[in-house]
Amino acid sequence: MEYGSGGGGGSGSGGDHDSSDPSRRKKRYHRHTAHQIQRLEAMFKECPHPDEKQRMQLSRELGLAPRQIKFWFQNRRTQMKVGTSSVCFCLFVFFLVLFSRLLSIHLFTFWFQAQHERADNCALRSENDKIRCENIAIREALKNVICPSCGGPPATEDSYFDDQKLRMENAQLKEELDRVSSIAAKYIGRPISQLPPVQPIHISSLDLRMASFDGHGIGVAGPSLDLDLLRGSSSSLPNLPLQPVEISDMDKSLMTDIAANAMEELLRLLQTDEPLWIKSTNDGRDVLNLESYGRIFPRTNTHFKSPNVRIEASRDSGVVIMNGLALVDMFMDSNKWVEIFPTIVSVAKTIEVISSGMLGSHNGSLQLMYEELQVLSPFVPTREFYILRYCRQIDQGLWAIVNVSYDFPQISSQCQSHRLPSGCLIQDMPNGYSKVTWVEHVEVEDKTPIHRLYRDLIHSGLAFGAERWLSTLQRMCERFACLMVSGSATRDLGGVIPSPDGKRSMMKLAQRMVNNFCTSISTSNSHRWTTLSGLNEVGVRVTVHKSSDPGQPNGVVLSAATTFWLPVTPQNVFNFFKDERTRSQWDVLSNGNAVQEVAHIANGSHPGNCISVLRAFNTSQNNMLILQESCIDNSGSLVVYCPVDLPAINVAMSGEDPSYIPLLPSGFTISPDGHPDQGDGASTSSSAHGNIVRSGGSLITVAFQILVSSLPSAKLNLESVTTVNNLIGTTVQQIKAALNCPSS
Repeated sequence: MEYGSGGGGGSGSGGDHDSSDPSRRKKRYHRHTAHQIQRLEAMFKECPHPDEKQRMQLSRELGLAPRQIKFWFQNRRTQMKVGTSSVCFCLFVFFLVLFSRLLSIHLFTFWFQAQHERADNCALRSENDKIRCENIAIREALKNVICPSCGGPPATEDSYFDDQKLRMENAQLKEELDRVSSIAAKYIGRPISQLPPVQPIHISSLDLRMASFDGHGIGVAGPSLDLDLLRGSSSSLPNLPLQPVEISDMDKSLMTDIAANAMEELLRLLQTDEPLWIKSTNDGRDVLNLESYGRIFPRTNTHFKSPNVRIEASRDSGVVIMNGLALVDMFMDSNKWVEIFPTIVSVAKTIEVISSGMLGSHNGSLQLMYEELQVLSPFVPTREFYILRYCRQIDQGLWAIVNVSYDFPQISSQCQSHRLPSGCLIQDMPNGYSKVTWVEHVEVEDKTPIHRLYRDLIHSGLAFGAERWLSTLQRMCERFACLMVSGSATRDLGGVIPSPDGKRSMMKLAQRMVNNFCTSISTSNSHRWTTLSGLNEVGVRVTVHKSSDPGQPNGVVLSAATTFWLPVTPQNVFNFFKDERTRSQWDVLSNGNAVQEVAHIANGSHPGNCISVLRAFNTSQNNMLILQESCIDNSGSLVVYCPVDLPAINVAMSGEDPSYIPLLPSGFTISPDGHPDQGDGASTSSSAHGNIVRSGGSLITVAFQILVSSLPSAKLNLESVTTVNNLIGTTVQQIKAALNCPSS
């Protein structure tokens, strides 16, 4: 066998063989020279796939057959493919091993941290239990401590400071007694020292009861007019949310069970139509079938034993311009709850968070809350509730929030309302909207008769029903949406407010004005109202408090309000108050002068929902403007206004913080009277949104606030009471005359 000179990758070029034995023939291999291989490699880099012409040229140049050239290029291409695949496979194996190593290290680290945290949690839990046991033991020990000198319980403060405090209070009481005695002697006709002695009482402030105001024709009925009224002072009625409430672990377990059962009942009320709910033949509202409800949810006994117990149940649904998570966040925050329902919720306070929810969300959150619900009139007492508020996420984008009363033995007898499972179902919709279905279910004991003006409205379920909650929510969500919009049309601002920041500042100022107005006419426990007779058959209610909060004038503020009925639809009354062209017909303080709207901000889809800045013509006070907000929905309407000086308005319009601009608002609330059209001058009409306004007339509450004195130590005088009484009386008469209503 013969071998030629070398070059791998070439093919055989022929060779000698044994002619006598063809089966034993062997192929003779030809190795390419270094020059041939170098030339072939250079050509391969330029063109891995040479054509026949290029192969012929190479064969002539290198002295090889074209077939050898062709096979060499084929073998070379095969070697390139095999080499690339091997490298990729090696890299894949390398990175796979590296990833497995990193994953094992990460899992070990996570496991180690979990074990460490579990150990820390166990240690903290045991330490917490130990501290709780020590705390209980210390409390029990303190109950049995007896002072060795007097035999009583030990003093909690230094006796020196107690003595000083008592001396200061005694001096203040003596000064107060001398002042009130001199005033009382003026109307009683003899010194107060000649009156028979009275038994000591446990109320620190002094009341002055007056049978009449001489020379003014005004009498006083009902509670006495307190000359030293302070919001939340000791002279006010017992304030329920200030009463201490002790919650044990057993109470928390019971609260969890009550909330879970209430959630199940609420979901059935929300998602079931007949037989639980039937349509009213009068107005098409959902009415609860009490017989079907009693069969499905049997109760052994009612909360109240009195026969004067009423059940109010209502359901309504609608679309609001806010996403579900934002609504849930606002509903589970007591401060935001008051902010979004300022016309319904007068007081809301979270007493204790029983459960904070799972994974940082409100799913599973349970809170014990106190709230007072109001109708915007001093003639309707607030409804007080201790409730459990429980939130649960039913599905992706679907939330349910239930409210149910929780009874404390020490205070349950003072509440006249008991909330059965009520609440809402929130379902996310496209474009940031939500569909909200609302249920209100309340058991009410009428310990005192309902005022005749509001009897129909309250018995119809419109005063505290689901329709009012949902209408207010829709209107306030539109307002928040307008507040968040960065751009504004020039026509909405009248060219006066220069920037979107100025618009937002003005909207915040107006919202604070409305909140202040709603608080001023609330019948919450922090207010004591006194009835002045002489205006009409219902009288004027007055109250006084000392103001020192930021954003309010410092001093003594007198609030006065009354409610009267008109045979005019609420929509027409609202249009009358909102129209600046008719303002001179009812605004006593304008002295008949016309007003002009110099700025306008729309804060809702309804044209009546807006904020206006008004300027009066032909007045001596050219530096004063009127800030006014009007709002309307299916449950009623508001027109609130307040004089603001020009520099303060400029501060708000420039976009600066308006929190410290002092406001003392007055205004009107308009609500349906609760009974259908009787054909006595009113008519049933449709609102701009297509909803039927069911009312034969309107209930109008007019309220004024007057700064009696800028000195916090100043006292209320009879002149201020007479002024505000005459102001309300004149305003009511002018409204009736302008709307062609009888004066009586």
